[in-house]
Amino acid sequence: MWKPLATSALTAVLALCATLAHAQDTPLRIVVGYAPGGATDRVARIVADKLGSKLGTPVIVENKTGAGGRLSAQAVKAAPANQPTLLLANPAVMLVAPLVFPDAGYDPERDFRPVSHVNSYEFGVAVGSAVPVKELPHLMAWLKANPDKANFGVPATGSLPHFFGLMVGDAAKVRAEVVGYRGSAPLLNDLLGGQVPVAFDTFDTLLPQHEAGKIRILAVSSAKRSALAPQIPTFKEAGMDLAATGWNTFFAPMTMPKAQAERLAGLIHEVMKDPDTQRKFATAKMEPVVATMAQTEAMLKAYRAQWAPVVQRSGFKP
Repeated sequence: MWKPLATSALTAVLALCATLAHAQDTPLRIVVGYAPGGATDRVARIVADKLGSKLGTPVIVENKTGAGGRLSAQAVKAAPANQPTLLLANPAVMLVAPLVFPDAGYDPERDFRPVSHVNSYEFGVAVGSAVPVKELPHLMAWLKANPDKANFGVPATGSLPHFFGLMVGDAAKVRAEVVGYRGSAPLLNDLLGGQVPVAFDTFDTLLPQHEAGKIRILAVSSAKRSALAPQIPTFKEAGMDLAATGWNTFFAPMTMPKAQAERLAGLIHEVMKDPDTQRKFATAKMEPVVATMAQTEAMLKAYRAQWAPVVQRSGFKP
């Protein structure tokens, strides 16, 4: 009786080894649900450059935009086992969307395996040069006095900046129309051009244009002032008792063998410890995170426990 069992076990091991060997020869895809140039895209490209060297195969970043990032998650969920694919996603895709869209098309916990948390970020609210305000309370007064201009842009409808913008509007009792974009780059273009007066986006995305004097960031959503721009007050300092952070995390589809996902997690962990990687994140004005697979899973569990009730209580409907 032992021979068939041994043969069966050996066959399974050989099949797994063949899968992993094939995966090593096949380019790894990193799918991002936002346009090139945005914060998530920049994270993907920094990691991809280093990860490709460690894998010994090309790592291709694919921007699959649309539906606030949900199309990217749907695509990765459906990735075949013989096509190594990772999703780089944020809370908008893996927390908010499944709660507010009945037809999101995926279940974050059932369809994906967390691989590696790679960076955290805050949000900012910025105005274009044509908006005559320099402080957050002045912006709220200006929006109330100019209801025809009371709208704000976000990088995607249903994104965390969108959700945070609604929270700010509710706290200030300001009704504003939300203008959704297909990523941060087109949002910034319209903010610079005056097509939208106010934008909510990740702080690191807004900061370069703020430093260039082309837009003004009025507040940052972190609990304390950002070391990147300590002159900018927090929302709490500006009179609103609000704080929020986000993250970018790699996820593997459940179609990927667990051993392969664990291997990629270990390699990404090495990439994030690399001083050159950390330097590139600092240059891009982003905060890198070095986390194991287990630490990533624990972070996501705590984040869901904190934010899922907030999203549900908001009553937000797309």
